[in-house]
Amino acid sequence: MHYQIYDDPGVIDMPDATDTLVEYYRCISSEHPDRDEYRQTLANQDKSVIRIRLTRWGPISTGGFPPELFQDD
Repeated sequence: MHYQIYDDPGVIDMPDATDTLVEYYRCISSEHPDRDEYRQTLANQDKSVIRIRLTRWGPISTGGFPPELFQDD
């Protein structure tokens, strides 16, 4: 089975990516005990965020989800 996705991608670089990365890591591993140290570590690593906003996907394949559950634009 395969899927094709259509998206509106964007790259967020530091320092704008800091809040997004903090929230992401908070969701997967809880709050860091020292927020300032954690933010500085992210800045030192010069991480970026690739944000993908899914605009649509397809195709609905045989054996997959029933087509009537999805509205075709």
